[in-house]
Amino acid sequence: MPAPAGRRPDPPVNEEAPLTDVSGLRLPDQFAQRARDIEEGRAEPAAPRDASTVVLLRDAPSGGIEVYMLRRVSSMPFAPGAYVFPGGSVDARDGDRTVGWAGPSPEEWGAAFGAGETLARELVCAAVRETFEESGVLLAGPTADLIAGDISGDDWEADRQALLDRSLSLAALLDKRGLVLRGDLLRPWAHWITPVIEERRYDTRFFVAALPAGQRTRDVSTESDRVTWVRPQEAVEAARRGEMALLPPTMVTLTELTAYDSVAAVLAAERDVRPRLPETRVTGDGVYLVLPPELDGHVPGARP
Repeated sequence: MPAPAGRRPDPPVNEEAPLTDVSGLRLPDQFAQRARDIEEGRAEPAAPRDASTVVLLRDAPSGGIEVYMLRRVSSMPFAPGAYVFPGGSVDARDGDRTVGWAGPSPEEWGAAFGAGETLARELVCAAVRETFEESGVLLAGPTADLIAGDISGDDWEADRQALLDRSLSLAALLDKRGLVLRGDLLRPWAHWITPVIEERRYDTRFFVAALPAGQRTRDVSTESDRVTWVRPQEAVEAARRGEMALLPPTMVTLTELTAYDSVAAVLAAERDVRPRLPETRVTGDGVYLVLPPELDGHVPGARP
């Protein structure tokens, strides 16, 4: 089957290629049989769902940056117990063209992410919607030059709940509040596609954004049991000690962010966003998730 427009074809599960010059992360043995089933044609990879993730940032009081993270509840079918950034799948209404819009056009976002105009619009709207749903932060304002201030009141919480139960769309929320989506507060960061052996797969664009002045995060997501602001380096070190569960894309993103000492520096970074689709390789001693060579050392437990 040909790959959808703007997406690279899934690579095959590879039993022959050596692990030389790549990062191989040992996966639980339960994945080995599915990897073989896909390789031998007994199973088909699941189609990835388009999704957006937002790395919410703030400058730390003592210098450096902090990122906002949520720990997924243990009952979640995908990545239970892992620390993640706010985000989720694109909703059918995220492509609503009546959304008040400020900042780069959908065409510009499409160029940044290798996507068509319609998908680019959906991804940006999903990024704004999911950030509000999962952290209580709204990347919008009354004009293209202003940002919404304190939105922690009960009336805002009612609107957030209405977004969650789909009785209110993002377009309707912004119209009701007299706001426009502030896409200029977001920057493109990365593009990850879930490996073929996962039964739940996502084609996720990663954004970065600064916590707007006057707003604060709130522990509101029903999909998480803990939230935290953490320095990227501290999260990386905690993961290497086995104290913080991170998916490879999260670990790589945090590792990349350790190179920046301010939110402004992150937002000013030039990014060449290309799809990252880890391969799966089955060897005599197990199944490995293989990252591109340039990411060698970004994930704990990897072997050369």
